[in-house]
Amino acid sequence: VQLQASGGGLVQAGGSLRLSCAAPGRSFSTSVMGWFRQAPEKEREFVAAISRGSGSTYYADSVKGRFTISRDNAKNTVYLRMNSLKPEDTAVYYCAAGRPILSSTRTAGGYDYWGQGTQVTVSS
Repeated sequence: VQLQASGGGLVQAGGSLRLSCAAPGRSFSTSVMGWFRQAPEKEREFVAAISRGSGSTYYADSVKGRFTISRDNAKNTVYLRMNSLKPEDTAVYYCAAGRPILSSTRTAGGYDYWGQGTQVTVSS
């Protein structure tokens, strides 16, 4: 099963992007959906996650107030709206799906399915 991430690109600092993650042919309405990112020579890190019914969202401190995660279960799609982008946000962004326990929501190991990643580059 493959998730398809899109929407990355090159943007100036202070700009915005919206990432999308689709799951064609499979419903992830009962899964927690997350976004992670990995910069060169750094470990993959948690960015945001959203519960099955969108009732709960979770954010890394570094993106809180700037990024917004949302989902449309009818379209099998999760979004990550990124505002006020900074050069340190530059990374490959991955979407993920799974059923992590609450304590694992922010860890990559809590997710079973991953997208191929989409590059986000923020210039200063």
